[in-house]
Amino acid sequence: MSAPVDVLVVALPTTAGWRGAVPALAAAIERAGASVAVAAAAPARDVRTFALTDLLQARAARAAARAGIAVHRPRALIYASTTAALLGPRPGAIWFDSPAVQNRPGRHGVWQRPVERRRMERAPLLLPMSDGGLAALDPLPRTPAITLPVPVEPSAPAPAQERDVPALAYAADAEKKGLATILAAWARARRPDETLLVAGQPVGPLGEGAEGTGLLAPHDYRALLRRARVFIAAPRHEDYGIAQLEALADGCRLVSAPASGPYPALTLARRLDPLCVGDDLAAAIRHALDAAPGDYAERAAALLAPYRRAAFEATVAERVLTRLL
Repeated sequence: MSAPVDVLVVALPTTAGWRGAVPALAAAIERAGASVAVAAAAPARDVRTFALTDLLQARAARAAARAGIAVHRPRALIYASTTAALLGPRPGAIWFDSPAVQNRPGRHGVWQRPVERRRMERAPLLLPMSDGGLAALDPLPRTPAITLPVPVEPSAPAPAQERDVPALAYAADAEKKGLATILAAWARARRPDETLLVAGQPVGPLGEGAEGTGLLAPHDYRALLRRARVFIAAPRHEDYGIAQLEALADGCRLVSAPASGPYPALTLARRLDPLCVGDDLAAAIRHALDAAPGDYAERAAALLAPYRRAAFEATVAERVLTRLL
């Protein structure tokens, strides 16, 4: 049996966002001087409904937590996502982007919503990624809460001066990311010499003036971001939106349709250029493509200061661990 650790992070690595967020949290805990281990849930099989999907994933997270507790005997637990916490064997802090009460409406969250409420009331600490994610809990639980955004860093020391890609979108999940809406708006907005690249879609034509890049390694994807002038998003619901925050970090002008969910990058996009956000996505795209660069990237960098790794690690060290340990 290994020596006890200070913190066990129970991870449900079901998305690229969570697969990147959990190592960042573990590294921040270590840099703060505490010991940490990660218990990652095994993949669950694909099923047809959200309610059953969440049940299988929650059971996998419970099994991982039990095994991790037995081996590491942690002083504290952090569940990485509300789903990971639903059936947890022991109370722990909950790091979440969007709660089930918001992203599992109606029959989709028939069992998750009441269980989530009880778990959050009993947790020692809530760690919403955004203020919007916390505000979705209505009424707010009595549990203390500390906002802990996923850290986002520029992928190069300075934004690129030459941007030869007019527009880029990310749509590994075409329906969730609103790919049909993006392609329709792009066809209306583009000029004949402008091409939209869509990361996460198969290589080849996707429609008028749009091409898929395939699935890219993170390094290659961020390199493409540095070449893009405009990043286009049209999710119907956005729990967090790490791709949009990365686009801003790498100097892209963010264009987005309005969406439900916490979606902090949407607020930033409105502050940076309100004409880049609207129901008329084609008009917003055309405005962004024609706009002079100006000081957009510099202002975006200033707004992203709370999302930088330094701020994240300071919050973990000075507020999260002091409360948990």
